[in-house]
Amino acid sequence: MAFYSQVLLLLLVLTPRALPEHTEYIEEDGGWLLNHYSSIEEEELCTVERRDASITYTEFIQQYAHTRPVILQGITDNSEFRTLCSKQHLLQEYGERKVRLSTANTYSYEKVDVPFKEYVDQFLKPQDVNSLGCDTLYFFGDNNFTEWGSLFKKYTPPPFQIPGTSGAYSFGIAGSGTGVPFHWHGPGYSEVIYGRKRWFLYPPDKTPEFNPNRTTLAWLLETYPYLPEQERPVECTIRPGEVLYFPDRWWHATLNLDTSVFISTFLG
Repeated sequence: MAFYSQVLLLLLVLTPRALPEHTEYIEEDGGWLLNHYSSIEEEELCTVERRDASITYTEFIQQYAHTRPVILQGITDNSEFRTLCSKQHLLQEYGERKVRLSTANTYSYEKVDVPFKEYVDQFLKPQDVNSLGCDTLYFFGDNNFTEWGSLFKKYTPPPFQIPGTSGAYSFGIAGSGTGVPFHWHGPGYSEVIYGRKRWFLYPPDKTPEFNPNRTTLAWLLETYPYLPEQERPVECTIRPGEVLYFPDRWWHATLNLDTSVFISTFLG
């Protein structure tokens, strides 16, 4: 009996959920690598409403701006910006320039400056589920607008402004399985240029259960499967050309299903 117990324990330790498996790299989609973790595919059911270009400003303000997230499709054409965000073009234009990386935890303090080419070659890798947020460096948000301004000028943000706010861009590139754990701030938009990004959201009055120094990948594998249905987040996966809007003070966490290029417009 003791022998069979030991075998059972070994099988439990070696289950695929302990460390997600991934397929071989597939280089496509602007030269960025698509690397699909078997354990982090898209959600079974998107619970964020999608609206197309027929949505009016009045509808946006009345139905979403202050109450719930929404995914907007086809409201802008960023095909030129997408071309400029190909791997070859970005390395050619910005390869030797420094980018600032932040630790991927809810309370990010550490900052590290490295050449963009070094980030792409050495840091842009699939997430290790055992790594803590404080050990995971992420390129998002701390953009030098003097150097990246010419690229941002080619981006067309969503046309719907919230009265009394102005937009500020945050540009990022991240490997498969990476993401930012739960946090909140003011309202904003997030658009995927390459790859797919899975979002998890909770309204301001519903604080999610999470460890601020564990990665979103660890949360998805260790906490998410055991949440009661009423405790599940609002969630969806956004793809290239789609824009997610999130209201003020909504908790949200992100998970890149592929190597992703994305840009957010924070309304402050």
